[in-house]
Parts: sequence; structure tokens; C-alpha cells
Amino acid sequence: MGFKKDFLWGAAASSAQIEGGWMDGGRTPSIWDIAPSEKINNGENCLNACAHYYKMREDVALMKKMGLKSYRFSVSWSRIMPKKGEINPEGIKFYSDLIDELIANGIEPLLTVYHWDMPTWVDEEGGWSSDSIVPLFAQYTKVLVEAFSDRVKWWMTINEPVLFIKCGYIFGSFAPFKCLPQQYDKLTENCISAHFEAVKTIRKYEKQKVNVGVAFSTAAYIPLDETEENIEKARQLTLNEGEGRDVNRRWMDPIFSGKNLNGMDYQPIDFVGLNIYQPFGYVKDGSEVDASTVITPKNSMGWIVDGRCLYWNVKFIYEEYGLPIMITENGYAANDVVSDDGKVYDVERENFIKEFLSNLKRAANENVSIIGYQHWSVMDNFEWTAGYEPRFGLIHIDYNTQKRTIKNSANYYKSIIETNGNNL
Repeated sequence: MGFKKDFLWGAAASSAQIEGGWMDGGRTPSIWDIAPSEKINNGENCLNACAHYYKMREDVALMKKMGLKSYRFSVSWSRIMPKKGEINPEGIKFYSDLIDELIANGIEPLLTVYHWDMPTWVDEEGGWSSDSIVPLFAQYTKVLVEAFSDRVKWWMTINEPVLFIKCGYIFGSFAPFKCLPQQYDKLTENCISAHFEAVKTIRKYEKQKVNVGVAFSTAAYIPLDETEENIEKARQLTLNEGEGRDVNRRWMDPIFSGKNLNGMDYQPIDFVGLNIYQPFGYVKDGSEVDASTVITPKNSMGWIVDGRCLYWNVKFIYEEYGLPIMITENGYAANDVVSDDGKVYDVERENFIKEFLSNLKRAANENVSIIGYQHWSVMDNFEWTAGYEPRFGLIHIDYNTQKRTIKNSANYYKSIIETNGNNL
């Protein structure tokens, strides 16, 4: 069995993390452009990032060289709408050119409407804490659909709503660095309502029949011994208890299945995107065990590296909601360097790719409907408040010169794509 013939093998990135050109081409700042320097590791910023705005065609050529069949990108809202009610033709042209370039190189474009980089003018109106966000988001989505849906068949409304709401508005650890825990329910409802309005807008204005989903941050518990008792306890912890309930069930029920809507206008979606990096924890002898007692490798950000989390995560979510699944992010942070011979020997990332994709293949072999895998990320980039130190990319970026170097892991990933995963 394995992966389907039309499996969407690809890699992902987001506008704020790679584009740069923060005030060029008619763009205005986002909340990440104006993030206080003390909030970012080493006082860094995303104003230039990877200069993808200028090097887009070179980057697409590298994607083709790596054998990618698809590319998940996000659109910068403030590049498209630099002011309220104003549409920027230069911004439209940049993404239209990117889409054309991808298609010309045999790469399927996967578009994410919103990946955390809210325009400052929207934030000044209250951002996600204001009811005005819902019509504003629908207006923005309409502009994109009218401009790009003739060529883009795969749409994701929002990336990781639970993360940017909790980190940006509850804990104050991400832009816009607000602490409004008393507004958690309201923030959640505004975000989900904006998603529903975006789905409705895409359906209304699409120029061809498109596939609509959402990219969701998720995790699962891993049963250390695959007994029925441990599996069921892991499932309960993943969906119905504590952190699992707050991160998964709270958001997935209304968005994936229309439950617990609180008056919101449910709009069904075609697929779910899951961003999966590490497990919540482990289950042994029918009980949760301290993850620190389980010996596992860690990446450079201290995240647990255990490929079984990919298998159990997609299994639990698919069995619960029944929607086709695309892995929209999954990757490994390291401190990669270019060697004297000009190569990047990122063996740990190669091992990561093999382990995680083998677990994804296990799920596919068990009839979990998996439609694609987008490795995070296509290139090293601005990793939010962690700055440029963690490197997730298949392509190494020298931030002083903007030189691109394809890493060894990209060549290994290419071999998996070429065999449709049969070499795993």
C-alpha cells in the first residue's frame, strides 16, 4: 500500500520567516516586523530574513532541484493590504509570479492565508481580540481567492490558531506580546469564526473547485508498549484530558466536526493539516509517565525526537474526525554549518526524516487517509523569538551573504520522493 500515487511531497515556509523586503513593494509592517528587540534571541529581527522576496525564482529552482512536488507558502497580509480597504497590486503580482513559477516547475502551490504576521493596522484595531477581525479576514481572503484560485487548488485558512492565540494573547511570549487570559474564550471564538468566514468566502469566489483546510498545531501521547490499555489511555490523554483537551479537542471539535459551536456558522472542510514535531508525553502500564524518564534524542531547541508521535497523532485524529490528513509541518532544528568542501552534513536530519516518514508510512499502510507531507522547512529561516539560531531548513542560508546551499538531507528526501516512499 504505502503512499498514494498523487501524494503531495513537499516542503513549507511562511512569509514572515523568509521573505524580507518588509517595506518594499508597497508593503507595510506586520506585528513581527516591529517586535521589540529584547523579545527576540540575540536582538534579531525578520526585516530581511532570507530575502526570498528578491530571490524567489532562485528558490523555486532549488525546490525543483530537490525534487519537490509541492510547496506550502503563506501570504503576507500587509503585502496584499497595506492599509484598511487598500489592495496593493505589487503584492498581488509577487504571489502571482511565485504561483506561476511553481507551476512552470511542476510544483503544486499550497496557499496558507494567515501564518501569524498580522498587519500592524489590523492589530491597532484590536487584532484577534476584536470582533472586527472576522469581516476584515474575510475581505482579505476574498482578495486572495479572486487573484489566485484560478491556479491554486489547495488552500489553508489559518496556521496553528491555538499557538498564536495562546502565545500571542494569553502568555505574551509571541507577537503581539499581549497577556489577556480572561479573553481566552473570546479570542478562540473570533479565530474560529474568522476561519469559518474564510472557508465560506473561498467557496463563494473560487474560480475552480478547490480543496480547503486549516493547518493545526497538534501533539499526541505515545503508548510505550502497544497494549490495548496503553493505547486507549494515550488516546484519552491526547483528546480528552489536560493539555491534550485544550490544544486538540477544544479547537478541533468546532473546526473539524461542527461540535460546540456556540452559535458560530460551521463550514465543513476538505482536509486537515497537522503540524507535528514532538509528543505530549508517554503512557506505560495504563498511566502517564514523566517524559524525562524516557530516553530520547532532542533537537537543538530541546524538543523530543520520537517518530512514533507522527504515527499515533495521525491515527488518533483520523479515527476521531475521519478527514483526510496532510502533514503541513514536521522538521528538525539543528545548528548546521557548511563544511570546507561546501556541503552540509546534517546526518541527524536525515535520520529524523527516515524515522518520522517510516511512522507516517505505517499509518498509511493502516488505511489512514494521508494526502501529503510538507517538511518544515524548505530553508533555514527566522524562527520567531528564537531568531536565526535554530536551523530547520533543507537549504542552508548564509544570512550574511544570502547564499543558498542544499543540505545532504534534501538529497536524501529527494530519494524518498522519487520512490514515493518505497525506499523507507
